[in-house]
Order: sequence, then C-alpha cells, then structure tokens
Amino acid sequence: MLRVTAIAPPRAGTPRAAFSHRAFRWVFLGAFASNIGTWMQNVALLAFANRLGGAEYVGVVTFAQLGPMLVLSPFGGVLADAVDRKLVMVAAASVQLSMSIGLAVVATADRPSKLLIVVLVLVMGVAAAANAPASQATMPALVGRADLSGAVALNSAQMNAARVLGPVLAVIPFLESTSTVFLVNAATYLFVIAAVSLVDFDGSPNRGVHHSPMRELVGGLEAAKDDPVIGRALATVGIYSLFSLVFIYQMTGFAEDVLGLDESSFRLLFGAFGLGAAIGAIAVGTRLSAIDRTVLVRAGLGGFAVALGLFAVQTSAAWAYPLVGLTGFFYFIVITALSTAIQHEVTDEARGRVMGLWMMAWAGLVPVGSLLAGYVIEDWGYRNVLLVGAAVALALIALADLSGATAEPPDPAPQSDLL
Repeated sequence: MLRVTAIAPPRAGTPRAAFSHRAFRWVFLGAFASNIGTWMQNVALLAFANRLGGAEYVGVVTFAQLGPMLVLSPFGGVLADAVDRKLVMVAAASVQLSMSIGLAVVATADRPSKLLIVVLVLVMGVAAAANAPASQATMPALVGRADLSGAVALNSAQMNAARVLGPVLAVIPFLESTSTVFLVNAATYLFVIAAVSLVDFDGSPNRGVHHSPMRELVGGLEAAKDDPVIGRALATVGIYSLFSLVFIYQMTGFAEDVLGLDESSFRLLFGAFGLGAAIGAIAVGTRLSAIDRTVLVRAGLGGFAVALGLFAVQTSAAWAYPLVGLTGFFYFIVITALSTAIQHEVTDEARGRVMGLWMMAWAGLVPVGSLLAGYVIEDWGYRNVLLVGAAVALALIALADLSGATAEPPDPAPQSDLL
C-alpha cells in the first residue's frame, strides 16, 4: 500500500516560511527583477561616470544617486506612516522608470551632458528615498511578525543576488551599450509596479491620528532614541556606511588603477562581491539564525575588516575576486543582523519613520563617504582609503551591542526549513 508522507509546514521565522506567503512571494519576485535591472544600470553608470570624469565625478554621481537617502529618507518614513504605502511604491517606481529612459537618451549623445546625468540620477535618488521606507515598512503586512526574520533575510539576499546577476548580464554583447543597459533597467520597473499593484496586501499605515510632518519626524527620532537597541544599531550602521563602505562605489577606479582590470572584468568583480553579500544575507536567516545578534554583528565587523584589508593590499586580480566576495559576505551579515534587530524592535506605529532613519544611516551615508573619498584618493591612493574603512569597522565592534532586544533570534532551523 502506497504511503503518503505529510510535508511538515515550514518553521516560523525561516526564509521558507516567509516565501510561503503569496503576497510576499510576488512582491519579492517583482522587486528582484527590478533590482537586477538597477544593478545592471549601477555598474554601467559607475563605469560611464569614471570614463567621463574619473574618481571625483564618480563621487558626485554616487552622491546624486544616494544622497537623497541622507536628507529625505526620514521624510519618506513620515510619508510611509501617513499614506497608502502601495501608492508610494508604485509612484516611485514610475518616476525611476522615466528617469532611466532619460539616461538612455543622454548616453547616446556624442558628448553626454555631465550635469544632465547628475540631475536625472538625483531625481531617481529622490524617488528611491520616498520608496525605501515604505517598502521596508510593508514587510509585516506581507508575512506577519512571526515570519519577519525570514523575510528580512530573503529580501537582503535578493538585493545581493541582483548585484551578482546585474553585473554579469551587463557583460553580454547585447548589453555592451550603456544606453541599452539603461533602457533594460527602465523596463524592469514594470515588474515591481505590476506586483505591488496586483497583489492584495494592506499597505495602509497602522495609525489613526496624524500630526504635522515635522512633528511626525520628531516622533520617529524619539522612538529611535528611547530604544537603546535601535539607537545603537542606527549609530553602528551610520558610521560603518560613512567610512567602511566607500569601496563599493569606488571599486571601479580601484579595479582599473590598482588591479589593471578592464570594464568587463570589473563587472565580474562586482558580481563576486554581490554573490558573497547574498550568501551572507541568507546565512543570517538560516545557518546563523541561532547566534546572538550582538555576537553575529561583531563577528561580521571583524571578518569584514580582515577581508577588506586583504582586498585593499591586493595586486593580484585572481585573489581579488574571492577576497571581495568574502568582504561582501561579512558586509551583509552585519547589515542583515542589524536590520532584523530593528524590524523586530520597532513598533508598527513608528515603523515607517524608523525605517526611514535606517535608510538614511545606511544608504544615505554611503554616498557621503564616496564623495569625500573621491577628493582624497588622488593624494592618499585607493589602498589607504580602503584600509581606513577596515580600521573603522574593527573599531565599531565595541559599539555594536544589541543586548536588551525584545525579540530573541529563532531556534536553529532544521535542514528541511532551509532554502
């Protein structure tokens, strides 16, 4: 007689459990497609900017792209706590689609306007600053609080898998043209627009009373200040982003000047970094889920410092690929563990505003570091700038204390629960 073995449901809090939610699954896949296009564009844009104006112009373009996160993300968080988050996400993606088409047109010119490129990238950055807090704040609506850890890990993994696929796809002959890459990225925004528009989930904020934008902003700051775990996590990621993550957006110049790589090889190098980051993100939600988050963040910072230091002094391109992959692995162990701690700690009422502060401290301060680095690299050299970043990561181990969090890490996931 044929025996049918029942398949056990996934354990709460695992990536498999998060992916079992239909709303999360479709939004996840739409965002994944869009992020692949975004990273295709990012690596092409960095190489394009480097050709047009070197390290200083790369710093300017990076600041235009991510600088709005620094200034506007807290207000994006206020928006996410005040209006339908689905509307914010669709509107932001539509603006980014339009600006990508504009970049494609500019890139076809014999003498592309450096100023116009900065303006178009800046508008995309403003849209991203409005979208990011809303996107982060919808997580509990897609999976519920029980599966939040798995959703954060999967979301981080798809962002970094896109860092792998985007640069690799940008190498194929059809996409060698910079303008073609920008057009393909524009088309990928349609996936996330369709997913958010068609999937049924509650995008409305969980609040009944609204105050003025400034008072709402102050309320978010107070929520972060009153919770020591959130405060330390934001301080850690802010300093880390400003000093230690410079290498991400200055990697194109490092690859060319120090390692002697051409543009295609640089895209593969960036893909190796993204692969390591994706593995690190999913490891936090699976194999490393039982480890105390303070221990996890501190180990990640130490591993990152060693890997980045070795990458900085490297002259061999062959060794650069595994070392930058290892750097990415530890980088996203740190980011995913900190983000998960905040998502569990913050109340639903303040979620959008606190996640706005998270995006400001993480994505917002990276371009500031890149901009400043662009002006000192000529005197200091790429290696010394990267070594400073490694030293700062090492020093942050003392600050990265998440003890006192209300949510403990889940129990070790059995093999059947792993993706």
